[in-house]
Amino acid sequence: MGNGIRSVSTMERRTRLATRHCLAPWARAETITEAAAGLIALHGTDPASVYLAAWARTQTVDHAGIGHALYAERSLVRMLGMRRTMFVTPIELAPMIQAACTDQIAERLRRDLVGVIQQAGIDLDAVGWLDEVGKATIRALIARDGAGATGAELAAAEPRLRTQIIVAEGKSYGGSFNLTSRILMLLSAEGQIVRGRPRGGWTSSQYEWFAAEAWLPARSAIAPVAARAELARRWLRTFGPAPATDLQWWTGWTVGQMKAALSQLRTTEVDLDGTTGLLLTDDDEFPTVDREPWAALLPALDPTAMGWRDRNWYLGEHAPALFDRSGNIGPTIWWNGRIVGGWAQRQDGDIVIRLLEDIGTDAAAAVAAEAGRLREWVGPARITPRFRTPLERELSG
Repeated sequence: MGNGIRSVSTMERRTRLATRHCLAPWARAETITEAAAGLIALHGTDPASVYLAAWARTQTVDHAGIGHALYAERSLVRMLGMRRTMFVTPIELAPMIQAACTDQIAERLRRDLVGVIQQAGIDLDAVGWLDEVGKATIRALIARDGAGATGAELAAAEPRLRTQIIVAEGKSYGGSFNLTSRILMLLSAEGQIVRGRPRGGWTSSQYEWFAAEAWLPARSAIAPVAARAELARRWLRTFGPAPATDLQWWTGWTVGQMKAALSQLRTTEVDLDGTTGLLLTDDDEFPTVDREPWAALLPALDPTAMGWRDRNWYLGEHAPALFDRSGNIGPTIWWNGRIVGGWAQRQDGDIVIRLLEDIGTDAAAAVAAEAGRLREWVGPARITPRFRTPLERELSG
């Protein structure tokens, strides 16, 4: 690129990924909370992915230990965050994400829901009706004296949650739905309620809801501008060096918000194979001593696989097999910092793998060993990603 800009090789980026994302054996975390903090957050849309992402990044953590951190110790919280995506993040990072991303999402959710209520003619004062139902829902949770409630249980206590909305009436694609999930999602995005332990096992998505004041410690508000700057700093520390456009995509910010956040940081431009990337100025020295190559099996929607918009340097030509039409990635196989295949679980519980390129006999053996380790850890549970991808469907049978 010239102009004296330092070049950062793809190998250095992959070495950073191995270490900062706790994926290589020498870099694994002690706890799920430590792993999540290193990545800012773990993707939480698919409940099993949180557990599998933690398994891949820790040495000895079991299902009970992960559940304890989530629901007993409460060192982590599940919340809507970047790109209107569900994440699990350490409790101390939640206020930053709330101010940097979630508050704006909540504003849009409330505005859209008011529009739905108005259009359906539920109440002449749609704003007041929604506010009243939200407050009544929270009162119903508080009245449970610390116990959680599912959406169905809350709708029984506050029947207005079951208000029906009819869409495209008379059309073949039309239908009706009730407002329960949309109102609960709004209250959660606003930080008024929080998801607790699911009913069922670790792959279940039927969560109990709790009033935030009963589940979370008191939190101080952060100014949005400061929160976005801190989130950008943490992202560059974990995912950098990378183009600024990757940060904008990952956060879901506007161009203006992204530029304002970066303007508060000391960054250095670097050359990423012809593309300009950003690196925190105090993060320029990074050890690139050769290490043993490593294998990893990561779940669908893993935060590493979904950490950048430009994925060529670790994905290559494998996107058609590993992504669905909406841009969601399925389970992946990694070798030494790049994606080389995918995996799935069959109905009999077996973990099956498919390498999409020749990585050599030793590497293939290391991948097979990881698959065996995963099969033992998963045990009798059955994992079906919420978003199915071509290779995952084929392998799972």
